Amino acid sequence: MSAVPDPTAPLTATGNLRRRAFVSRLFEGGATAAALLAVAVLGIVVFSVIKNGAAALNWDFITKNPPQFGGGGGIANAIIGTAILTLLATAIAMPIAVLVALYLSEFSGRRAARAIRLVLDLLNGIPTVVVSLFVFGLLVAGHEQSGFAVSLALAVIMLPLIARATQEVLQLVPQSLRDAADALGVARRRTILGVVLPAAMGGIVTATVLAAARAAGETALALFLSSIYNPAATQLNPFGHPVPNVPVLIFTLSEQADPNGFTRAWGAALVLLTVILIANIGARALLARSRARIGG
Repeated sequence: MSAVPDPTAPLTATGNLRRRAFVSRLFEGGATAAALLAVAVLGIVVFSVIKNGAAALNWDFITKNPPQFGGGGGIANAIIGTAILTLLATAIAMPIAVLVALYLSEFSGRRAARAIRLVLDLLNGIPTVVVSLFVFGLLVAGHEQSGFAVSLALAVIMLPLIARATQEVLQLVPQSLRDAADALGVARRRTILGVVLPAAMGGIVTATVLAAARAAGETALALFLSSIYNPAATQLNPFGHPVPNVPVLIFTLSEQADPNGFTRAWGAALVLLTVILIANIGARALLARSRARIGG
């Protein structure tokens, strides 16, 4: 018979326990190193953009349009155009994405939800150049480039991002709120509109801002769909007309042989990067506040 272990005896480390501890520390160190590497890469990119683009920044660079001929000038029309394209794409993508997320969270069965999530993941993984070619054949081939074509393509990219993030936020809404509304005899649609959506609104807005920040810097879409425009004009109508935008401007300036063009390209990149960083930081802060409110 084997001896019965003494429950009062002190625990002693075995070789297996030491090996597990070593492997755990090894993986923890690898994960920490990977995180530090990612932060370092971001820091290098941000430092490079600031270093090369700060010389181009001034008030005229942000508030004036470039001249019709010759170099110099500002990027105001490109900034306005990028804002119009992004806002129009958001107006297209956000309602559809929120409705998809509501269906996944509140109405769909398990099989349907699994299939829709798979479709959203596949849509999220499609390269932007493929989306560009699809919209080009749909709206531009045989017609004129337009800002609406860019916005539609951006909406295709934004839709799965907003839908999946919104679904996660809706799942954070306590089930007790839905149960309380059901106990009071409130109709399902009124529960969603009056209880669920207001509780998750902060997270929905956060997801939309993050998706819009990503979409604002897409270059392949703009090159295919809105790159032949008057560089000195401000185009406010995206329907049937190509719209100046920052990604195409950066690409055009970087391809010129003029050294001043490189500086202006870096300056435009710095403006775009600043807007994206501010949008991401603000969205993260809003998401943290929304989660705290829902959890509280």
